[in-house]
Amino acid sequence: MNTHVAQSNLGAIDAAHHLHPFTDMKKLNAAGTRIIQRAEGVHVFDNHGKRYLDAFAGLWCVNIGYGRKEIADAVYRQMNELPYYNTFFGTTTEPTILLAEKITAHAGPHLNHVFFAGSGSEANDTWFRMARVYWKALGHPTKTTVISRKNGYHGSTVAGASLGGMKWMHEQGNLPIPGIAHINQPYWYAEGGDLSPAEFGLKIARELEEKIDELGEENVAAFVAEPIQGAGGVIVPPETYWPEIARICKERNILLVADEVICGFGRLGSWFGHQHYGIEPDLCPVAKGLSSGYLPIGGVLVSDRVADVMINEVGDFFHGFTYSGHPVCAAAALENLRIIEEEKLVERVRDDIGPYFAKAWGSLADHDMVGETVSVGLMAGLQLAKDKKTRQRYAKPDDIGTMVRNVCVENGVILRATGDRMLASPPLTITEEDVDLMVSTLRKGLDKIWAEAKD
Repeated sequence: MNTHVAQSNLGAIDAAHHLHPFTDMKKLNAAGTRIIQRAEGVHVFDNHGKRYLDAFAGLWCVNIGYGRKEIADAVYRQMNELPYYNTFFGTTTEPTILLAEKITAHAGPHLNHVFFAGSGSEANDTWFRMARVYWKALGHPTKTTVISRKNGYHGSTVAGASLGGMKWMHEQGNLPIPGIAHINQPYWYAEGGDLSPAEFGLKIARELEEKIDELGEENVAAFVAEPIQGAGGVIVPPETYWPEIARICKERNILLVADEVICGFGRLGSWFGHQHYGIEPDLCPVAKGLSSGYLPIGGVLVSDRVADVMINEVGDFFHGFTYSGHPVCAAAALENLRIIEEEKLVERVRDDIGPYFAKAWGSLADHDMVGETVSVGLMAGLQLAKDKKTRQRYAKPDDIGTMVRNVCVENGVILRATGDRMLASPPLTITEEDVDLMVSTLRKGLDKIWAEAKD
């Protein structure tokens, strides 16, 4: 595209006109922007022709890999037939209908409805309003407060960022908004102290019950959490955590919301993260892997319990977006899900590449700089440690993680650093050879920074 624009000018144009998300623009403009020009399979290429193994699937989302002509063809056909129509005023489109049916077929027997949005952030805003409307319709207008977790992530809109528990986001925009409370995260390595993981999982889960008592059950609408925290560092909860959370939500009559924006559509070796943990949420925001990032689309899976009230008691739900159920995005998502089904990518993650990835990623645990390695399916975290025996961390976690990440990128492998945790989330199509390259490159990065950090 735009071949008339000299490649050498693109960086200057970007600096002059483009404000990037989650970016210190002054630093970026001084360093220069990396411009990704094309992609194929599990690799992306910059505008200088350098190839990178994308071990992060874009932003957790390119589950089927890049360059799938089938999706381009499906989008082209839909563009020619019907490029856009809305789902307001008693109308819809064929791809939107079929996509709702397809998603719910994989979500579990109690999740049979979808409210479409354009992104994961919009999806979180949607269920947030829906939960309050649901309780009011049932005669409980005071049940409005939502409990979330510290260091959780649910998007960057006003409601999404408020639901998330990241203080550095709250500091911008006077957040969180009223009606949101936070409890601690199930991050055993950093916060477990002398407790075993199992003991710690129960302790943290029971903070939910304590917070409900503090706020009053009559005032609490829902609890929301990612099955595995993503942007917070791939925090895999102890096995005792989710069963206890589910018990509390059921006994205390609050809605359980599983944020499936990252965990959904095969990443954990199950169609959804709640299935991996054996829980039955009332609401599930989804996005990312729904279209493998080929076009923006998201939504909320709505349980029969909630949908029945929304349909039969609420009447008009005054909420929605211009692009809710966009037919072209829905066509892309339908083709994406067809590929996942036909190529059995969920089963591949569960039975084949996932176990191979776990073994390879776990092999890094012997490194002097590694405190722990965790993975579920193709979602992994690696804790950097100054002293692995005492779980001592570096004084400047953001700096040490970024240093390791930058070495990996320089050597052609894109990983992510969240503070002092290295994160991986490759396409579900990644090969064993690519996994080996990713792990060996990360080991070289660890070697280099470990030597420098000691000095």
